[in-house]
Amino acid sequence: MTHSLDTSPSIAPRGKPDDKTFEHVLELVAQRRQEFEEQRHVPRDVIAEFKKAGIYRASAPRRFGGEPLPPAEFLRLIERISEVDGSAGWVASFGSSLIYLAALPLETQAELYAEGPDVAFAGGLFPVQPAEQVDGGLRVCGGWKFASGSKGADVLGVGVKAGEDRAGRPRMALLKPEQVEIVDNWDVIGMRGTGSHDLVVDNVVVPLEWTFVRGGEPTVEEPLFRYPAIPYAAQVLAVVGLGVARAALDQVIAEGGRASYTGGPVAADRASYRISVGRTEARLRSVRAFFYDITEEVWETVDRGDRATPQQASLLRLASAHAAKTSFEVVRSAYQLAGIRAIADGSPMQRYLRDASVVPQHAFLQEGMYDGAGAVLTGTQPFPGYL
Repeated sequence: MTHSLDTSPSIAPRGKPDDKTFEHVLELVAQRRQEFEEQRHVPRDVIAEFKKAGIYRASAPRRFGGEPLPPAEFLRLIERISEVDGSAGWVASFGSSLIYLAALPLETQAELYAEGPDVAFAGGLFPVQPAEQVDGGLRVCGGWKFASGSKGADVLGVGVKAGEDRAGRPRMALLKPEQVEIVDNWDVIGMRGTGSHDLVVDNVVVPLEWTFVRGGEPTVEEPLFRYPAIPYAAQVLAVVGLGVARAALDQVIAEGGRASYTGGPVAADRASYRISVGRTEARLRSVRAFFYDITEEVWETVDRGDRATPQQASLLRLASAHAAKTSFEVVRSAYQLAGIRAIADGSPMQRYLRDASVVPQHAFLQEGMYDGAGAVLTGTQPFPGYL
């Protein structure tokens, strides 16, 4: 019995989006970001525009029609979208997630991409649910949280436990959207437009060939699939924070010349204001430089045919966690510099603050990543699952 997955119609290959195509995406996001906020998801017609810009083929294997981008190029696209709207950037970032699916059997991947490489994948990994092995595959049943972009996805994955992976990594089972109930319960303070709803599956048998170990060995031999998958998953989320922080700081700089409500001197005429802006600019640019520097280093390693070292993979995780934390601190500083204007619903500053606060809360980006990085740097054993 086939388990083929329907995807949106194929779109002619474009590779890295040209300036005109990408500018259209940015304009569309700017026009509709309030809609994303109110509806609590990015609609399918916007996902279709992301596909036209090549975002959802950026991690599809070249052998199946994909046009994989080097990580730094993809990350800069997501950063730029996030400057316009953090939720849209977060959803677009899952254009990178097809690197996980490269662990599927080649025959399964050929079926997955039969209608084209522009496949939008979303999933809920946790809590990992036990799956019973039956004739025909795994019987999947249960509920999962935080399925960002689920309402616009062509294929959905859920985390299951079936057999033991030696590294303790969970398995993911792929399902068609019609096999999954999306529970509309994404009621949160920030990143409201990501549509990170719960998923529920009721006794669906998924063939084993449509399951894979998350972060498992890829069956595709192309440079992008040698890039560390789990650290990359952290990077595409952390870069959203960098984009939001850039937007917030630019807003403060632009508003520095406005007269105050009290009739006092404009903010930019005060030394304390200028010093704070300068320091904050330096912090953001410094953490961003580290982030992209290690990205380029690791890409050079895998592009020449080598595997990234554990030390390199750890630095990717460190750079991501530090970018998420610092981005939130930059936005918080910008919010305070903006003064009383920032509290108004009409001010973009309050959304920047809410969205930036979510990024370092993600499990991949929390304070514990500093512990893992410190362990690798000092030659001790990091916590399970870090590498």
